[in-house]
Amino acid sequence: MASTYTTNSGIEKIGTGEQSGSWGNTTNINFDIIDRAMSGVGTITLSGTTHTLTTSDGSASEGHYKVLILGGSPSGTNTITINPNDQGKMYVVYNGSGQTATFTQGSGGNVSIANGKYGIIFADGAGAGAKVYGVDFDLLADTSPQLGGDLDLNSNNITGTGNVNITGTITASGALTSGAIDAGSASITTTGTVNAATVDLGNWTVTESAGVLYFATGGTNKMKLDASGNLTVVGNVTAYGTV
Repeated sequence: MASTYTTNSGIEKIGTGEQSGSWGNTTNINFDIIDRAMSGVGTITLSGTTHTLTTSDGSASEGHYKVLILGGSPSGTNTITINPNDQGKMYVVYNGSGQTATFTQGSGGNVSIANGKYGIIFADGAGAGAKVYGVDFDLLADTSPQLGGDLDLNSNNITGTGNVNITGTITASGALTSGAIDAGSASITTTGTVNAATVDLGNWTVTESAGVLYFATGGTNKMKLDASGNLTVVGNVTAYGTV
């Protein structure tokens, strides 16, 4: 019985009684393929605008690598075709080629990885209609990140000394701490403490400095309240009760 090959990696399955005297060589190649498929790191040199990432039956090829490091000097966005189109594949990719790399396997859909970015891609091996799926590591470029549960900061800062710009509602049972909190037209609901050097309320900002609260509008302080309870205002004081 002649050899056959595994569906996704092309590992040779030697037929019974076949390859007398050369069985060991075939087995060693199979081990090389398995090694690449499990944890192999391969540098893929790109040129022009197309590249075929081939997995060959019974031969260690670049399509077998688990991790792909894209290099070379492509002349523009490079379309990388995963071949053959009936093999399921999963790759960890780093694109250092200087150009965007677009992975395709069939007409079902492609995934692009920008220069300097990482990604995980999965090709479903569905033949002519095969689709490539992707997981993007670039959270900064994700304009709508979502959590499936609570975000536990473990007492760490979420923005350091930057600003938190809110278009929705923040509800907290602990403390919110930041250099500035810009609530805009949104709301902050907390049963804990909001610690901020400056709170931007839209038309007004409230700033604490050396124990004094300053209330400003249009960039000009209009009122201040010191730690002794002294209140100073720029304009008139109108009372609707007893002063």
